[in-house]
Amino acid sequence: MSSSKDLEIKRFMAQKIEEGETLSNVQKLVNEKFGTKYTFMEIRILASELEGVDWGAHDPKPAAPPADKSEEGDAAAAPEQPAAAAGQTVVEISKLVRPGTALSGTVTFRSGSTAEWYVDSYGRLGIENLRGEQPTEEDVRDFQVELQKQLGGR
Repeated sequence: MSSSKDLEIKRFMAQKIEEGETLSNVQKLVNEKFGTKYTFMEIRILASELEGVDWGAHDPKPAAPPADKSEEGDAAAAPEQPAAAAGQTVVEISKLVRPGTALSGTVTFRSGSTAEWYVDSYGRLGIENLRGEQPTEEDVRDFQVELQKQLGGR
């Protein structure tokens, strides 16, 4: 395959992923549009080479707090609200598994810094694309504890 066709396919894939298409749908669309017979694994490999794709863009956002603050039990509902507002660490697990990872998502540290995290196929935890200050040891511990809580229900 020519490199110009590779580039065209990758641009098409990036566009479809940004539009919220799953990799399975991207595979079907690429094969239809370009007359190819890529396997799902080949599509995953190509997707892992894409730069600038926000893999977490289509993840569900935390639910907004109730609009009526006069409801009884509002204090009991406080832990359900996004913890970052209270200066706590918030971990979100992505429903779309990034290529090359077993699990991934985002974290907002108590300090307000944000990052993307992943667990690779060997079970190693990594943090990348940090925005803000370097997390403290306490931030990292809080992140690990919160991630374990989230994974406990899986």
